[in-house]
Formats: sequence, structure tokens, C-alpha cells
Amino acid sequence: MLDSTEFDVLVVGYGAAGAVAAIEAARAGARVLLVEKMPDPGGISILSAGGVRICNDVAQGFSYLHHTCGGRTPDDVLQALAEGMAELPDYLRELAKLNGATIDVVPAPGNYPFPGCDALGYAEVSAIPGFGGSPEKERDGYLAVRPMRPGCYLFKLLADHVEHLQAQGKIQLWLDSPVERLLRDTQGRVCGARIARNVQGGRTPVQVRARLGVILACGGFEADEELKKQFLVSTPVITGSFRGNTGDGIRMAQQMGAALWHMWLYHGPYGMRHPDPDYPFGLYAKLLPMWTPERTVKPLPKMAWIIVDQHARRYVNEYPPYMSDTGVRQFDHYDPAAYRHTRMPSFMLFDEEGRKCYPMGRSMTNDRHACYEWSADNLKEVDNGILLKAESIAGLADLLGLDAEALEQTVGQWNEGVRNQVDAQFGRRPETMMPLIKPPFYAARLWPMVINTQGGPVHDAQQRVLDAFGDPIPGLYAAGELGGVFGHVYMAGGNLAECFVGGRIAARAVCASLPEALGAGA
Repeated sequence: MLDSTEFDVLVVGYGAAGAVAAIEAARAGARVLLVEKMPDPGGISILSAGGVRICNDVAQGFSYLHHTCGGRTPDDVLQALAEGMAELPDYLRELAKLNGATIDVVPAPGNYPFPGCDALGYAEVSAIPGFGGSPEKERDGYLAVRPMRPGCYLFKLLADHVEHLQAQGKIQLWLDSPVERLLRDTQGRVCGARIARNVQGGRTPVQVRARLGVILACGGFEADEELKKQFLVSTPVITGSFRGNTGDGIRMAQQMGAALWHMWLYHGPYGMRHPDPDYPFGLYAKLLPMWTPERTVKPLPKMAWIIVDQHARRYVNEYPPYMSDTGVRQFDHYDPAAYRHTRMPSFMLFDEEGRKCYPMGRSMTNDRHACYEWSADNLKEVDNGILLKAESIAGLADLLGLDAEALEQTVGQWNEGVRNQVDAQFGRRPETMMPLIKPPFYAARLWPMVINTQGGPVHDAQQRVLDAFGDPIPGLYAAGELGGVFGHVYMAGGNLAECFVGGRIAARAVCASLPEALGAGA
């Protein structure tokens, strides 16, 4: 017989969305169980750049979201998100009263010059007393996060609130305790879950009743190979940072009859495979600053590389406005004449001057056992085979299995464009262009990588999960990247905004009938 226990609200997943949902449900008077399948909290949120997308005008923020989502998300859902984004600076400042965190609000236009882009900005946690200032202090409590990320400060703000509410008996936290199945009552309402609770290092099955409902905030499916094969346009897509997001919430919602949306879209740049085939993550290519067409006037930094396909031809502007949004879409091209994806892998090329510019790759992980430190001069990566090296372009072509004459022609055309400060093929901004002229020459095989997926169960403006006919599934809510609103192009900081706004809305919705529900259940 299963052990059983009872709470008012069950929140599944302890990233930013789950933390916010648990905090707000507890503040509303609910007794909350917050569960996380991994031994460490934070999910993907803790690895973020830390900037939560905000807007200073709701109408303008809605307009930008409307264009960003390309008609794939209902307007009332986007309106709720825009209203929440406008409230976020004050909400973060209110949270900061607990631990003295410094909240910075900075204007920052959207990634694309859609209507409303100039009304956007970021809210960030820039400092917390007693947290940061030394590697030891910065990593206190976040030993799985490497390297330290700005998202650690944002998550610390939330984790301090969770701990505070734990001490008051309003939140109970179970780590390393995966949810196995959701439960329904005889009226069809989602009423709890079966959880494999970690008790003294072992898993004990527990049936948890949630009298008010369940909030799923357990991320996407970036670490689930089968879901990626079925829903992403092309594969393989290499997992970037976190092995905990395996589509659990999607499967649980489907079990309850949920419809799905936005399953094809994911957020991520391109990168390289680790030399150890058993290593669970890829290595991101160097990330250069984002820019906004028609808005960014200051010069962009040099990009040391070009990208070619398996025909040894350039095929893309290597420096689009938002590399982590559209930088992976180019890999989906299927060449019908060659009967294969001739851009998967693609190849990054640079010369000796490029090698000296900066590390060509990077790693960020929320994982106790997997971490890679890219060398400052890229030479470790030459030694371990991530980067290939040759004394000539023709020699590089031989190493890559490319046509040498075609690659020499491509590099020659590129160098001529650099001399003329014009990329006649793809319009790359001239200040970013560097020639490939000084040997030795280097290359890396490039693959699409996923930081996080966007798809999952459909939800309405109250974060209620909807079934295939558009009806709410009683007792079931979703927040964060699990069924995010983005299904066309992404908005930097948008998933963090969804974590905060969606987590707050879900908590309010699930607790709306709190006095009656608690009275009936007493």
C-alpha cells in the first residue's frame, strides 16, 4: 500500500516558474508541496543571463508579443503576459525586501524591430548581500552550476523566499523526487500525483493529494531524444546544459488529455560535440552580443569565423541579430539533390588571427558531474580534437572531407568581401568581418544545440491547461517553458518573463477558491 499525504497545491519543478508559483500559492494561504526530480534546484532558469523581459507600456508590450508570436498564440494569453511584464519591476523589488537584493531595470529594445520593441527592457538582480564576491560564496548552494551565471542571482532571490516559507511551514520541498503520474478524482479533476520521494537516499512511492490543484512547471524536453526526434524539424539536436528536462510534464499533461502547441520551436545556438561520446552535453560556440536591426548603431564586435556546408559553400549570414534564436534554423535545410541534410553538420572556419581573438566555445551546465572548461587560447581544443588544424585551406578541406577547390574558392570570395567591406552574398555587417589569410587554419564541426524547448501543453490566460477541444482540464495548470507562448520567433528574456508572470497567474488561479476548498476539505 502506498504512503499518502495531502497538501493544498502541488507544484512540480523547482526552477524559476515553480519557485514563483510555490511562493505565491503559499502567500495566498495554501499549504504547498514543491517537488523537483533532480538533486539540485534551478533547472534551466539558474543558467540564464538573468534578465527578465519587462515592458514599460502594456499596449506596446502586447504589440511586440503579438508580432513575435506570429498568430500562433491567442491574444488574451499575450495580453496577460504583457500586463504581467509591466508589473515585474515592482514585483522583483518587493521580493528583494527579504534579502536586500539590488534590482536593476534597464531599457533594451526587442530582438527584432517589430512594433513595440522600444517599450521593452530587462529587470535583473545585480547583487545580493553575502552572495557573490568570491568563487566560494558565489557557488554556495549552487555547486552544480558551472560557471557562475547571472541567473544564479535571480534564482537566489526566489530560493531565499522558498526557504523563508519553508521555515514558516507553508512550503515543503522534496528534492530528487520525480513525479511518476498525475491522479484524477471520480469527477475527472486532477487531484494530485504519485511521487517517488527520496527518503534517506532511497525512493519511496508516495501518493500526494492536492486539494486545489497541480501546477506543472517542470520544463521542456531538451534532454529527451525521442521527443526531439518526433517534434523538432531536424535531428540530431544536441542537449546544451541540463539533463533533467525530459518532457515529464508534457507526458503527464497528455495523460490528462492536454493539447500541445509550439512543439517545433526551441531556443539555442549552434555548437560542437564533446570529444567523449558519453559526455551528456555539447559545447556552445562563442556567443557574440545581440543586436536589433534598425536600432543598433554602435559597431558590433569582430566575428572570427565563417560557416560552410558540406558543399564547401557559405550559405548564411553568420551574425544574425539573435544567434540563439535563428542561429539553429539553417540546419533544417534538406537538399533534395543530395538526399540529405547538407548543413548537418556544418563547418566553422577561422585562421590563426581568429584563434587568438577569444575562446571559440563555451560551456554552461547545471549538473554535478558534467562540466567542461574551454581554454582561453583554443589550443586544448586542438589537442583533444574539437578543433581541426591544417597549414592550408586545401589541407583543412581534406580533414573535413570537403572539396578542396570549392573551399578555396569560398574562402577567396570571403576574403575579397572583407577587403571591400561588403558581404555581397548574405549581408553580414562589415565591421564584424575578418579575413581567413594567416595559417594555420582551423575548423570545427557544427551542430544545432538546444538550451530549452518552447513546446508543451496549451494553456489559457489563467495558465489553465486545455484539452484538445479547448476546454480547461480541471485542477491542472502550467507555467514557464512548459508550453511557452513562443511558437514563431523567440524574445530574449521571454521565458524568464513567462516563469514569473505565468507562475504568479497560475498560483492566483489555483488558489482562487481557497477558503471554500479548504473548508470543504477540512
